[in-house]
Amino acid sequence: MAACLLLLVLMLASAEGVTFRFASYYGDHMVLQKKPAGAVVWGYGEAGASVTVSLSKDSKVIMKKMAQVEEYSETWKVVLAPMGHGGPYSVIAEQHSREEPKNLTLRDIYFGDVWLCSGQSNMEMTVSQIINASKELSEAPLYPYVRVFTASLIQSEVELQDLAKIDLEWSIPTAENLGHGNFSYFSAVCWLFGRHLYETLRYPIGLVESSWGGTCIEAWSSGRVLQECGLTGDAGRFLLPPLLSGPKVPSVLWNAMIHPLLNMSLTGVIWYQGEANAFLNTDLYNCTFPALIADWRSAFHAGSDGQTQPLFPFGFVQLSTFRRQARDDRFPRIRWHQTADCGHAPNKRMPNTFMAVAVDLCDEHSPYGSIHPRDKQNVAYRLHLGARAVAYGERGLVFQGPYPTKVVVDGARGLINVTYGQELLLLLMHDHIFEVCCSHRPQLSAPEPCQWVPAPMVSASSHTVTLSSPGCRDAVTRLRYAWAEWPCEYSQCPLYNKHLLPAPPFVIDAALKTGWANC
Repeated sequence: MAACLLLLVLMLASAEGVTFRFASYYGDHMVLQKKPAGAVVWGYGEAGASVTVSLSKDSKVIMKKMAQVEEYSETWKVVLAPMGHGGPYSVIAEQHSREEPKNLTLRDIYFGDVWLCSGQSNMEMTVSQIINASKELSEAPLYPYVRVFTASLIQSEVELQDLAKIDLEWSIPTAENLGHGNFSYFSAVCWLFGRHLYETLRYPIGLVESSWGGTCIEAWSSGRVLQECGLTGDAGRFLLPPLLSGPKVPSVLWNAMIHPLLNMSLTGVIWYQGEANAFLNTDLYNCTFPALIADWRSAFHAGSDGQTQPLFPFGFVQLSTFRRQARDDRFPRIRWHQTADCGHAPNKRMPNTFMAVAVDLCDEHSPYGSIHPRDKQNVAYRLHLGARAVAYGERGLVFQGPYPTKVVVDGARGLINVTYGQELLLLLMHDHIFEVCCSHRPQLSAPEPCQWVPAPMVSASSHTVTLSSPGCRDAVTRLRYAWAEWPCEYSQCPLYNKHLLPAPPFVIDAALKTGWANC
């Protein structure tokens, strides 16, 4: 508490010292959200003073907006008229009060799409830490219209109005600012995602990174999310194992690293988090994650005066691997709960979302630990496909791997036919990546623990995989795929589509009476 009070004192002192300024995350070289949204511009000033915000290009004023500095918060805010992509522009703010007029200018400003990148250490990993790092870094100057910004690692017990500290102010990408050090800005996933979008859209992309390694979803969640999922008033549920080094207190990152950004007009968010929750409130993630998405959407929409869409696109990475011989199924459960127990995205509980499957991108020899695989190129590529389809409405684009549409159990012959909605690319036959749950009760009215046994793949056609269930002498009640922390080797899961997108893990009722009904 003392640290948070000190932080607030420092922020207040800073605000008093600079009576007229932009909010912390405005700066030269930034990207403002293009139309159809209006970009929000805000800052601090003398209470009661009037502020004029002008947008100019080539010394020609294009628009002016007026605002009043609020008495209580000493802040002002304007919403610019929607602008098409492009630049460069200048943004000039002028304060008119009893004192001498004051002017502020932002230069080299572009309009484009702004994406927020958040999560834990796999989002934090910098370009210098991934495979082919030297090549990726050397190509950074080829993308001067993909601009980058990173918030510092700050936590607070109260909601902050503005970022207390910044690691990387808005910058044109260089090899230096894309790889300061290990897990020390700028995010490889965020950068590569934005780069792919730029190559498709051919207009400016603004990337805002706000992430912290070893953090649980509860720290990124407002009190509303925690209350919705029954996580209030029980501090003991937030004690993390020692290997998880990030902040452990609920809402402290929402307060310090997300809440200050709410005035920003955004296109969408990408998220890479969940490893910490494999060890904390694992089976509540099917509540906390959808609730966080809905809450962030509502808060950004309100904070931007309605400029950020109320159902803005939200992409996420389904967890990769950690331990080759895990004794539990924590990671498979988190992967499943990341989809609100639907197995795919978007779905009814998570509309306008998209998912990058990473279960086949294991990296046992990563110098940063196997929980930090270095192939972030495939992660970002798969994410950008989802963004193109969901956020940008690109029709006919395949952005996710094959998922079952029908399961038929042939008990007499001991076979199970699993039919997929996409044409399959079979890389190899596998004896234990499919498993079945055998029931030894004559009726299924009373629950019993599953006895999972392998269901070897025996044949495959363009859309159907046939499994054998020799271990099930009685009824097959459930079926699952890739339900292991480390289900396959790198790029060697059995099932992909022709676009080399892997089939995601799933667990369903074998007769399809449950499992997909709410998805």
